[in-house]
Amino acid sequence: MAFLEIRGVTKSFGATDVLHRVDLEVEDGDFLVLVGPSGCGKTTLLNMVAGLEQVSSGEIAIKERVMNDVHPSQRNIAMVFQSYALYPNMTVAQNITFGLEMHKVPKPERDKRMREVAELLQIGQLLDRRPSQLSGGQRQRVAMGRALVRKPDVFLFDEPLSNLDAKLRVTMRTEIKKLHQRLGATIFYVTHDQVEAMTLSTKIAVMDGGYVQQFGTPKQIYDHPANVFVATFMGSPAMNLLPVTVTDGHAVLADGQRLRLANAPAGAERKALLGLRPEHFAAPDDAAEGLPRLKGKVSVIEPAGSDTYAVAMIGDCECTARLRADAQVQPGADFEFACEMAKASLFDPDSGKRIE
Repeated sequence: MAFLEIRGVTKSFGATDVLHRVDLEVEDGDFLVLVGPSGCGKTTLLNMVAGLEQVSSGEIAIKERVMNDVHPSQRNIAMVFQSYALYPNMTVAQNITFGLEMHKVPKPERDKRMREVAELLQIGQLLDRRPSQLSGGQRQRVAMGRALVRKPDVFLFDEPLSNLDAKLRVTMRTEIKKLHQRLGATIFYVTHDQVEAMTLSTKIAVMDGGYVQQFGTPKQIYDHPANVFVATFMGSPAMNLLPVTVTDGHAVLADGQRLRLANAPAGAERKALLGLRPEHFAAPDDAAEGLPRLKGKVSVIEPAGSDTYAVAMIGDCECTARLRADAQVQPGADFEFACEMAKASLFDPDSGKRIE
């Protein structure tokens, strides 16, 4: 049995179906990230695990105990909110220990846990301050400390980094990752940021329209997307999709260019979408010797320090290639791109599903 199980869960608000038979299993110590666009149902699912929303049908179980009718205070979960939700009239120390006080934990034990968490999060010097005297990153650490001190079965994070600036978001992402590795805690994390999902998780559930589109490890999601939505949502820049005809072991573009497929699907000639991520393109130098080539006309060059992004028309599609910083490519010029076809994906243009 999994540590946290979500079995056939649905959620409706009146006549509106928000979640459709969601099935997920989270093992003890997993870092599960729910990722998807706004309105896809990920926060609603998190709120149902927390007990803040009722399940319309299906079951949610923690440590084999069904939680559908269990009050939130009895679920042994802890939440970290997007808005931090700190009490402005309390000190950091009081904010961290308030939940323990409400559960009648003796003061010596409360103080002991607070000191342990303060040391872990390096906020010992902030204990006497109030939230208004803290930066955004410090407030988020305090919110995390309030969750950690509870020693819950499951930590629930609801877009905890979205209010931080870009640099601080990266720093806090690293801190959360270190924290998970150190504690081995079970974490259920919601975000719309696919970079957060890839860097933090041990498992990812990609959601759209109330459905789980794919569930797997970050590598499985990125290298073998189940459908066009996952392929284009996960990855920045997004995967390039080129309409092709698959015939005789080759993908044939609209302009007649042909690429041999590493794993051609069996069967008759068919239409497909060829998926190539930006990093699957390379400049045609010695390192790319032996790789098949695609010709394109470059329209835009975007230097990005360690890389150069080239936007080019290939066939009748605009594609983005991620090249080395020193790649000799110019806007307006014709260019040959080497393609790593062993990493390419194929999708059905009608259903959007992956073709194996």
